Amino acid sequence: MTSMPGSAGRTDATMPPPPDDPSAARPRVRRFTPAEHRVHQVTAALMAVCVLTAGCLYLPFLAELVGRRALMVTVHEWSGILLPVPVLLGLFSRALRADLTLLNRYGRHDRRWLSAALRRRGGRPAGKFNAGQKLYAAWIAGAVLVMLGTGLLMWSTLPQALGLVRAGTPVPLVWRTGATFVHDWLALAVILVIAGHVGKAYGDPESRRGMRTGSVDAGWARREHPLWRHGDGERDGTRDRERREPRA
Repeated sequence: MTSMPGSAGRTDATMPPPPDDPSAARPRVRRFTPAEHRVHQVTAALMAVCVLTAGCLYLPFLAELVGRRALMVTVHEWSGILLPVPVLLGLFSRALRADLTLLNRYGRHDRRWLSAALRRRGGRPAGKFNAGQKLYAAWIAGAVLVMLGTGLLMWSTLPQALGLVRAGTPVPLVWRTGATFVHDWLALAVILVIAGHVGKAYGDPESRRGMRTGSVDAGWARREHPLWRHGDGERDGTRDRERREPRA
C-alpha cells in the first residue's frame, strides 16, 4: 500500500507521543529559587570545612596526616564565624524569608506527620516542608548559634576585645572549660544529625534534584507534600486545608 507524498510527515508531526514514552516531559513545579540554592550550597560548604578542620584538630591520625595545626585552627575559627553569614545575606531574598516563615509554622498536620513517622506508617500530611524538615531546621539553627557562642568564648582574644575581661588578662579557666565541654559534645551531635540529614537526602533523589535545580516533579510534590499549594505565589496551603479538615 502506498501513501501520498508528504502525508507521513504531516501525520508524524501531529501524533502525540505514546503515554509510556520515557522522553515525554513530565510536569515540574518550582520549589526553590537560585538565591535559596546558593544559601544552602555556601552554608553546606562552610559546615563541611568546620567538620573537616575539627577532625584534623581532634583525631590524631588526621592531625598527623595534615599537620599545620595552627592553620587548621585559623580555618576552623573563621569558617565557624562565617557560618551564619549566607543566611543573613539570604534574608534579602523574599522567597527565602517566606520559606523561613513556613519552617517556623507548625500545625495539626505536623503532629500527625510525626506520629506516622514514629510508627513507620504512611499517610504523612505535609506542606512545602514536612515536620521532620522543620525540626531539623530549628535544631541546626539553635546548635549553630550555641557553637558560635562557645567557639567565640574559647577564642582567647575575643573576650578581651568585647571588654568581658581586662586586656592582658586570660579568660577565666571555668569559662573556657565549660565552653569547651559544650562545644565538643554539641559538635559530635551536629555531625550525627547532619549525617542523618545527608542520608535522608540521598534516599530521595527528587528532593535533591529540587535543591539542585529549583524544581521538582509534580507527582512527587503531590505524593510527598500534599498540603503544599504550589504554583502561582508559591504559597503553602496548610491553613486552608486545615480549616476543611475535621479536628482529630
